[in-house]
Amino acid sequence: MPVKVDPRDRKLLIGAAIIFVVLLGGAVVLGGDAGQRSEAPSSYSTASGGAKAAYMLLSQSGYDVQRWEKPLDEIADEGELGSTLILADPDEAITREEREALKKFVSEGGRVIATGMFAGTFLPENGSVPDVLMGMTWKKVSSVAPSSITRAAPEVTIAPQARWQADAPAYSLYADEDEVLVVKYPYGDGEILWWAAATPLTNAGLKEKGNLEFFLACMGDKDNKILWDEYIHGYRETLASSIANSPAKWIVLQLALLALAVVATFSRRSGPICAPVSDVRLSPLEFVHTLGGLYEHAGTASVAVDICYQRFRYWLTRRLGVGSNLSIIDLEIAVRERWSSDDRFGAVLRRCESAKADPYLQEAEALHLVQELDEYASRWKLFQSRKERS
Repeated sequence: MPVKVDPRDRKLLIGAAIIFVVLLGGAVVLGGDAGQRSEAPSSYSTASGGAKAAYMLLSQSGYDVQRWEKPLDEIADEGELGSTLILADPDEAITREEREALKKFVSEGGRVIATGMFAGTFLPENGSVPDVLMGMTWKKVSSVAPSSITRAAPEVTIAPQARWQADAPAYSLYADEDEVLVVKYPYGDGEILWWAAATPLTNAGLKEKGNLEFFLACMGDKDNKILWDEYIHGYRETLASSIANSPAKWIVLQLALLALAVVATFSRRSGPICAPVSDVRLSPLEFVHTLGGLYEHAGTASVAVDICYQRFRYWLTRRLGVGSNLSIIDLEIAVRERWSSDDRFGAVLRRCESAKADPYLQEAEALHLVQELDEYASRWKLFQSRKERS
């Protein structure tokens, strides 16, 4: 049986579908390469701070280079002699298991090239000190010691994000006056290379004078395996991690918004209908019974008579158009001129006047006086009397 859709709901659904198509088209046109435009030195990124050019250069130059998208605690088995692991600006904290695996990797003959502000925390021996202000400008730094790397590139350009402490154990390669920016030191059968920033291998920095030669010299022989760590940049082998680091997550979000709009549109007309709560007489009656019980318990029947008497006088003087402080005699005369009244009326008023100050007034007499006042109010239609309400 076809589902009937209200015309207003149909318009809302069509509008939501149009918005979804526009958002989807914008995501495809404007955000198709969002994952490749990251400023992190990732081998996938084509941004100025990315490193896809350096990765493609190694691949096309005959180097055995591949991306590493597993946790570092699995790197230990890759520590064959001469293998190089590139940790380009890691921004995640390393675990104890990963540090032990990295130590084993280097001890068995592997090489690590770590760059950036927090890369030193990954190394077995750390002498780096973060310095954000230094990295705001690019600097040309010169070699300070002879080595195969400094012979290939006597000068490099770098935007240092940290510096190496002069008294820390390492062999300084490049420095800017007293600031040591590139070092190396042996560990077991392997070697550690630390750069103050990943500038020489980025897409923008690779073309600077000396950076290409410096980068290739650090890679070593072409026969050695090079592992470019992308796990630290968020690229994981699991499906969930891949989706989280791709534009697909925005498509999923848009589909969720569309589904929410459909559910809201349908449920607005198909949800349960709740009847409005109608006023019942139970609450007012409970109040009356409670108030009556209070007067009964306190033994103040005179108060109830006084309240009814004052209300009666207010409406009576208002109907007659006379002052509220009129005496009982004058009030009785005014009533007789306006309506026909019996001789009991004046007596009732006088008894009410005396009863309101009588602390020993009996309940039966108080009830009789209230009923008398209610009878006169009903006769002269001063307000809705007890008889009319019942």
